[in-house]
Amino acid sequence: MKKLVVFTGAGISAESGIATFRASDGLWANYRIEDVCTPEALQNNREQVIDFYNMRRKEVLTKQPNAAHLGLKELEKQFDVQIITQNVDDLHERAKSKNVLHLHGEILKLCSSRDVSQTIEFDGWEQNLDARHSDGSLLRPFIVLFGEQVPMLERAIDLTAEADIFVVIGTSLQVYPAASLLHYTRPNVPVYVIDPNVPAISLPRNPLHIIQKSATEGIEELIRLLS
Repeated sequence: MKKLVVFTGAGISAESGIATFRASDGLWANYRIEDVCTPEALQNNREQVIDFYNMRRKEVLTKQPNAAHLGLKELEKQFDVQIITQNVDDLHERAKSKNVLHLHGEILKLCSSRDVSQTIEFDGWEQNLDARHSDGSLLRPFIVLFGEQVPMLERAIDLTAEADIFVVIGTSLQVYPAASLLHYTRPNVPVYVIDPNVPAISLPRNPLHIIQKSATEGIEELIRLLS
């Protein structure tokens, strides 16, 4: 069975109604990155950061997987589908995808401030400001903040290098180091890019197929092309 590696970004979740990072009217529009999404903000203004991620968590819990999420699950009948996502929501999991790797963390988990690899599942949306991990440290959202290392990047690179087919869905390919994944594909591996606003891509070693559609419409075309 061929390995189909799929790299997803905010565009796939946007069609479920989840606010995107870069949209001018998105959830982030009223916040500065340095105020809510950096280690310094967490250290110096913990209440605002925790409140921000509480609101994001509350939003995610009201949303449902869309046809693009479900289409990727459908492709598991034909391929060994491995999903690498920049998204912190759980919509791929709720669509029952078997293999999901989160590069930037998971909004429905908390972790130790001392060791971010020590995570706990979080039931509900509102984190108590003073809640602590069993190691005694304050709990924080399990989110990779700007300036922090991306712990799952090496695993994502390995998956990309193993791909027989590589698919990009709903990402501007502007957030690094995640955006560099594309360049770890093996020569001659076909690359499909689904996005209504196709980013500039140069892949001289790979056949490139552009599907200039939304995630939900693009998945339908992808399934037809791969069948």
